[in-house]
Amino acid sequence: MSEIRRVFVTGANGQLGYDVVHELLHRGYEVVGTDIQPEYADLGALCKESDDRCNDIDDGGTYEYIFLDICSTDDARRMILETQPDAVVHCAAWTAVDAAENPDAQEKVYRVNVIGTRNIAGVCRELGCKMIYISTDYVFDGQGDIPWSADCGDFNPQNVYGRTKLEGELAVSEMLDKFFIVRTAWVFGIHGGNFVKAMLQLGRTHGELCVVNDQIGTPTYTFDLARLLVDMLETDKYGYYHATNEGGYISWYDLACEIFRQAGYTTRVIPVSTEEYGVSKAVRPYNSRLDKSKLLENGFKPLPEWHDALSRYLEKMKE
Repeated sequence: MSEIRRVFVTGANGQLGYDVVHELLHRGYEVVGTDIQPEYADLGALCKESDDRCNDIDDGGTYEYIFLDICSTDDARRMILETQPDAVVHCAAWTAVDAAENPDAQEKVYRVNVIGTRNIAGVCRELGCKMIYISTDYVFDGQGDIPWSADCGDFNPQNVYGRTKLEGELAVSEMLDKFFIVRTAWVFGIHGGNFVKAMLQLGRTHGELCVVNDQIGTPTYTFDLARLLVDMLETDKYGYYHATNEGGYISWYDLACEIFRQAGYTTRVIPVSTEEYGVSKAVRPYNSRLDKSKLLENGFKPLPEWHDALSRYLEKMKE
């Protein structure tokens, strides 16, 4: 198994990238994070302005933040070659699903999710380093009620976001041998917007809310997913994986009810169909069930149960 010392993280200012950076630092890695913002949202405040480097963070890891537009082939290649990472965790992506449907946005979505991913994968191939690509259940058509297996090739994305994420998957798998493609769903984290934060905000101002009950999946806490991703980096068990929290498959309605129960809100939640709700520009999957059995088959520790993840998340939000 190849030794990992330095890790390059794209999308370091995003929900998942934020937690991946922290997990890597906690384990003592040298981390180089990149995003399109000029400063890192959290650790940048700890860095000296002269060199943007943080030393002795948590358990001995070091951090450097660099501005990077991954859509620039030349800049991506130069930055990664200068960094000489042993692995890349590619979290950067266009994830605004409805906004991706706007005709004026589609070229940008393609550049970020496809061209940007090709740029990253190309340099990983040149360096011979590992790469983790974060993907989504949206690469499938979202129909039926059978969980999608990690090695299922029955792709049929129904919206722009799903199509571009699938093209990103194909770029990674075609260009690299040492890759992990990890599909996840219903992501929530401390840093950034998500369904849980939206429900908490709306629950404070609304006596009742309508939430769809015919889209089925499982939530994923980025804190837990980040731990798994770093576990993967420490192995050579490459391939396709599915990762969400454990605890069974639920609807968005079920999740909203549990959010309000744990938060102590009295907001009434009314279950409605996707058709009745009717405000989404993008086609949403009814079936976001992901079969995670391959994690256990390859010796990876599954993510904790989602009720527990939500409880820890809400406690963290109070800090």
